[in-house]
Amino acid sequence: MVEIDDGDTLWRFERSFLESRWTCIWGRGCLGILDHPAEHLGQGCCSVGAELADAEEAMTVSALAATIPHHLWQHHHTVDGDDVFSNGERNNTKLVAGACIFLNLPGFEGGEGCALHLAALAAGESPIDWKPSVCWQLPLRVEWAMQPDGIEHATVRRWTRADWGEEGTTMAWCCTEGDRAYVGAQRVIDSLAEELEAISGQAVYVRLRERLS
Repeated sequence: MVEIDDGDTLWRFERSFLESRWTCIWGRGCLGILDHPAEHLGQGCCSVGAELADAEEAMTVSALAATIPHHLWQHHHTVDGDDVFSNGERNNTKLVAGACIFLNLPGFEGGEGCALHLAALAAGESPIDWKPSVCWQLPLRVEWAMQPDGIEHATVRRWTRADWGEEGTTMAWCCTEGDRAYVGAQRVIDSLAEELEAISGQAVYVRLRERLS
C-alpha cells in the first residue's frame, strides 16, 4: 500500500493495481457479471442496476435523467411512478430488459452503453458528474474506517469477486481478477487519473503520482 497522510485522513492506495495495465474492456470481450458468460448482451457490470449512495445522489440522478435527450436513452419510456428507481426507497436503479434502466442495448441507434454517460459527453461534461458513484468508481473500491486515534483510513483498492458477496462465487467473471483486462496502454494511475482525483482530491492525487513516478 502507498500511504498519503492528509491530516484527518490517511489514504491507503493499492500500489500493485495502480501500477498495473488494467483497462475496461466493455464491448471488447467483457463477459459480464451473470452466472454465465454473456458478452453478446453488452451488459458489463450493469446487470444488477446501480446502487445509490444516499438520498442526495438519488435526487441528482433523477434530475439529470429528466434532461437526457430521448434519442440517447433507449428506455426513457419506462420511467414510472418510482421514477428511474426499483422502488420507493430510491436506493437502486430500475431493471429494464435485464439490466439498468440507463443501459442502451447493442444496436441502439443513439449509442450503446450508459445513457447518463452518453448524455454527459453530449453536454460537454464529465460522466463522473452524471453517473452514480458506484458506476464511475468501478473497478476502484473505497473503504472507510475510523481509527481509535481519530484518524480515518480510506483504502482505495481494486474491486474483487469477494466484494460481490454470494453472487461473486458464481459470477462468470470479475474484471479485476485473472489477466483478461490487464491489456491497457497506460498504468491505472494514469488511465483512471480523473476518477482517482475525484475520489481523493487533487492534492492527494498529485502526491500519489509523485510516489509512483
